[in-house]
Amino acid sequence: MRHRKAGRKLGMDSSARKAMFKNMVTSLLLHGTIRTTEARAKELRRYADRIVTIGKKAPSITQIDALEGDAKQKAEAARVHAIRRTRQWVNNDDAVTKVFGEYAERFRARPGGYTRVVKAGRRDGDNAAMAVIQLVEAFEAKEPEEAVSETEPEDVEVAPEGEIEDDEAEA
Repeated sequence: MRHRKAGRKLGMDSSARKAMFKNMVTSLLLHGTIRTTEARAKELRRYADRIVTIGKKAPSITQIDALEGDAKQKAEAARVHAIRRTRQWVNNDDAVTKVFGEYAERFRARPGGYTRVVKAGRRDGDNAAMAVIQLVEAFEAKEPEEAVSETEPEDVEVAPEGEIEDDEAEA
């Protein structure tokens, strides 16, 4: 029995597992969605949600600018501490910027559960259960693209049939 043993081992030692999750969290924060095995995706939720929560709780730059004196200094120190904690799990500067900018604002009112795991069938080869893990509001916030019509575009000129036959006869 595995009483009081949190987390999955995923068939690797702790240092390899930690490195894998650092890379996966970074990729998830950069791209908004990744495809991996179901067990890895479920375990990745723990780390990704913690990182987003750290970014959300840290004071924003606009909040810091509104403060003065000792309160401003404490808020700046809290932000630096949060950034350093995030850098322990995120390997990319662009991802850290997204955490403290875009994701912090997007998830400000959300109490938790920033990721979604969707089952994606089985992998060819070893038949492993696959899943897509994505940030919840990453795709809901974007505007849907206009549907491309299947009819002919209005800009294209269609030559009458007689002209096409005349051109082929000359050639």
